[in-house]
Amino acid sequence: MVESDSVPKTNRVILGDCIEVMPQLPAASVDMVFADPPYNLQLQGELYRPNQSRVDGVDDGWDRFEDFEAYDRFTTLWLAAARRLLKPDGTLWVIGSYHNIFRVGTILQNLGFWILNDIVWRKTNPMPNFRGRRFTNAHETLIWCARDQHSRYRFNYQAMKNLNDELQMRSDWLIPLCTGPERLKVEGRKAHATQKPEALLHRTILAATVVGDLVLDPFFGSGTTGAVALQLGRRYLGIEKEPAYVRLALERIGQVRSEAPPDLLASPGRRDEPRIPFGWIVERGMLRAGAVLTDQRRRHTARVAADGTIATPNVRGSIHRVGAHVQNVPACNGWVFWHTEINGQLVPIDVLRQQLRAQLH
Repeated sequence: MVESDSVPKTNRVILGDCIEVMPQLPAASVDMVFADPPYNLQLQGELYRPNQSRVDGVDDGWDRFEDFEAYDRFTTLWLAAARRLLKPDGTLWVIGSYHNIFRVGTILQNLGFWILNDIVWRKTNPMPNFRGRRFTNAHETLIWCARDQHSRYRFNYQAMKNLNDELQMRSDWLIPLCTGPERLKVEGRKAHATQKPEALLHRTILAATVVGDLVLDPFFGSGTTGAVALQLGRRYLGIEKEPAYVRLALERIGQVRSEAPPDLLASPGRRDEPRIPFGWIVERGMLRAGAVLTDQRRRHTARVAADGTIATPNVRGSIHRVGAHVQNVPACNGWVFWHTEINGQLVPIDVLRQQLRAQLH
């Protein structure tokens, strides 16, 4: 199964142990890793609800380790392999519970990853603590990290803000558990004990990748990462050692249909938009020479010059320089500071910039 090219074959699931498979894949070929590794839950005996029905928890063999040392060795191996596969500016997401996430975090830092955020996934519908001896475990933790301290990692800030009704996205995410029609079942029972909700993957993939990027999931399970990656126009590569899960994931992904054109799947940030000099606004007649600009509170005014500068009685220069001068501050974003009157309403001149961008597109 050794990959001969520098780019791995994508949109597929490899049957095997990720620790054995990942060293065979091309180095620096992956844009993002999403990992939902075994939690090493250390469960003791069966768990029952008050009505004596058995809780269908995680009791699979893949979640059992001899001791913490064995789990740490396993974690170090797969994280080191994942780091080798990441491009220099790639990022990794790993999710866990209190049983394992702190051990994972230590190993991440020991290997040279650079932690960007820890995200609290707060579940709207957590399983109660039936014995009443602890707080209800109502969250899991995601760690988001860059390959190293100097990575120029991708973060689609504006997309996250758009998802959050124009408010900056916080690091506590309120998302329900995977239930209802989304929960895969076999003969009436959960097909996978720890299937993650698609909403969670939608947010992580949209936050850290662009259309066409490759997302690797070394613990592919029921295939949520692959399904969401395809829906968002990304590529996926899954590794899974349980044949039953591979069949389940391939069947699920085979039903994914994305009809959105690439431009609706893209999440352009402001840095990706073409630069628009203020002079272009003037030469296209969107603001004429002599037009008056003011701040939102009408405390300062300046007049537009034909060469794309603006002038007050004391200074003439760019919209940014003059804006900083009148406020006596070191820097100013003139696009949002200066306003013009349109149909009797003061609007920031950034509105004109966005209009021109739309025309250019």
